[in-house]
Amino acid sequence: MSKTTTPDSENLARFESALSELEQIVGKLERGELKLEESLKLFERGVELTKQCRKSLETAELKVQQLLGNKTEDPPA
Repeated sequence: MSKTTTPDSENLARFESALSELEQIVGKLERGELKLEESLKLFERGVELTKQCRKSLETAELKVQQLLGNKTEDPPA
């Protein structure tokens, strides 16, 4: 049987990939062993990945809200 992918599973895979790459970039920058030009390139890539991750999280949050029927208020105590 072939494995089918859904838009949600593709989004999750992209998010996880971006987050993993971002973690690697942070590690390299924290070590402080890079030249300035390389650090700036990695920082720029990190900003792009952060935006991508944020967008994925916002999409997931919207989906959760839709699944919960847009219940944004706390239930009565």
